[in-house]
Amino acid sequence: MKDPVLYRRRLIPEECILLKNDRILLNDAGILVTGWQAIRPRKDLHHGFSCYYFREGYKVSKFYAADHRLLYYYCDIISHDFDEQKNTLVVTDLLADVIVYPDGFVKVVDIGEMAQALEENLITVPQLKSALHSLNSLLERIYAGDMPSLTAPIDRFDFP
Repeated sequence: MKDPVLYRRRLIPEECILLKNDRILLNDAGILVTGWQAIRPRKDLHHGFSCYYFREGYKVSKFYAADHRLLYYYCDIISHDFDEQKNTLVVTDLLADVIVYPDGFVKVVDIGEMAQALEENLITVPQLKSALHSLNSLLERIYAGDMPSLTAPIDRFDFP
């Protein structure tokens, strides 16, 4: 099967971006692994790798600085829509995120944006429920020490 054309959809701010420079490194068994450069370069974030866990509803990314120093793992809660006719995959960021720092510190962010999205009818109640279930499942895995298996698909890749 041909690799799909990837899009990232955000709810806040509302946007849908073609991920034209993302390289698909693995597309198998319900996961997709990509290597990428930052869409909007920043002083800290330069490039990284992402593993999309579609059945589970989250994406685990490895964020690097320009000097290839690991900044942290960034986990997005997501949903996705695949259009087989167009061979497009739109991944929607459902706002809640989990950041895992190299020292193991875990930080959950953007929960308030989920409430805002619900208040502004940007997200449905079923989407919000699904996002909360995915967030809970992800946090349970992280707190159980399962981060190495979550990051294994991206830890094997590196930029030249």
